[in-house]
Amino acid sequence: MVMANDSTLAFDIKSTTKVGFLLLDHFTMIALASSIEPLRMANQLSAEELYSWNLISEDGESVIASDGLSLTPDFSIQDNADFDIIIVAGGVDITRTFSPKKISWLTKQSRKGVQLGGICTGAYVLAHAGLLNGYQCSVHWECLTALQETFPKVNCNNRLFSIDKDRMTASGGSAPMDMFLNMMTKQHGPRLSNAVSDMFICDRIRSESDQQRMPMRQFNSVGMCAPKLVDVIELMENNLEEPIELDELANFVDISRRQIERMFLRHLDCSPSRYYLRLRLERARKLLKQSNMSIVEISMACGFISTPHFSRCYRKHIGVSPRDERKAAWKAEDVVNPLAVDGSAPIVYMPHSQDALSQSYSEPSYGSVSVV
Repeated sequence: MVMANDSTLAFDIKSTTKVGFLLLDHFTMIALASSIEPLRMANQLSAEELYSWNLISEDGESVIASDGLSLTPDFSIQDNADFDIIIVAGGVDITRTFSPKKISWLTKQSRKGVQLGGICTGAYVLAHAGLLNGYQCSVHWECLTALQETFPKVNCNNRLFSIDKDRMTASGGSAPMDMFLNMMTKQHGPRLSNAVSDMFICDRIRSESDQQRMPMRQFNSVGMCAPKLVDVIELMENNLEEPIELDELANFVDISRRQIERMFLRHLDCSPSRYYLRLRLERARKLLKQSNMSIVEISMACGFISTPHFSRCYRKHIGVSPRDERKAAWKAEDVVNPLAVDGSAPIVYMPHSQDALSQSYSEPSYGSVSVV
């Protein structure tokens, strides 16, 4: 163990950077931990209080994470606490976990000159407040579609994180760690951030240029794939509103149409057109579940020639109509407690895993990926 007073880890004394984390209901614990732990370790290795951190909620009451665990905040938004940075910690069900009071408070912090950020889906809240207009923004890939369509003034990207002037946003999972390590490098130099990275067994500190989701990863666990196929899929993913014809795709990647068809059949067991349609329908499903866009607008945003054509394709491949999908996603009925005895009296103690699963049953804005 390297001691904190080792000469190789001596850093210039800096003023303490005060970081506040605004916890939203169902925030993801891994994103929060990935943000706080680098700050803790920086203090430990430098033997200085380079950073302080506090948790904040709307009313000062405990907030339940997406894994069912509950955290007690240090402050409410009514408290007169000063911060240099405020990070919105989001998670699942992001469209229903913030209030006008939170929006007003964040706007007030922005006027005070506080640096603002979001982790996981927290950027959605900042975008809703108009606080990301004109800024580069990274958000969890499953929320990206809704944010792009709902807030066109925000410069959304697919990067792990973005630090743009007085805004910092990270996609989720372990990406916030990379964001804070990059911030740490700018504030205190690479020796500290590299030392923190080593303590957490990170092979490298990822940069803003790293993408959060590589094409084909979901289909190929060993990471080996035809590069041309990856190029075609990237073109498809970037052109969902105006689909590109297969012959044109072939010209772009400099191979024949027949070669593309063989690669899709070999690696994905489907035709290019069917895969392209699946991408467009997946985007449509996210918009139905995450946004307030009309079905007509969604059909246009996903490259369908008409709303009836979109509805027929959706019903055929998804199994329900777009209208029924939206109704089911935003149904306001209470979820039956899976641990209730005879469907009535609930067991006093619910394991956190069951609590999280119960919450997910009524969660409309995630769940676009299934492994069942």
